[in-house]
Amino acid sequence: MSNEVKMIVLSTDNLDESIEFYSGTLGMALKFRDGAHFAALDGGGITVALATSVDHPIHGQVVVGIKTDDVDAAAKAVEASGGGIVTQAYNDAHERRAVVYDNKGNGLVFYSPLPKQ
Repeated sequence: MSNEVKMIVLSTDNLDESIEFYSGTLGMALKFRDGAHFAALDGGGITVALATSVDHPIHGQVVVGIKTDDVDAAAKAVEASGGGIVTQAYNDAHERRAVVYDNKGNGLVFYSPLPKQ
């Protein structure tokens, strides 16, 4: 199984203010924005995502996004090693993902793009 950290998801209660902080203050370029609930900024080799409670997988926590080639196996491995499942693996419009806690309670999102049809 191949896993690669690609994203850090931060909570916000005001997307505009958070975008201004990370782009204006820290100089990170805005990659894209999804309405008033989610934005992705270029953090160099990693995406810094800003999400309100509508789109955040575990609002109030920093969550690490890990791209994997097998979401289901990654989630099962975490659970077998003392972690926990927050949201079982599921498909959304673009990817398969699972939200889990590691064995110390830190939030992780495993994701893999869905095959193009």
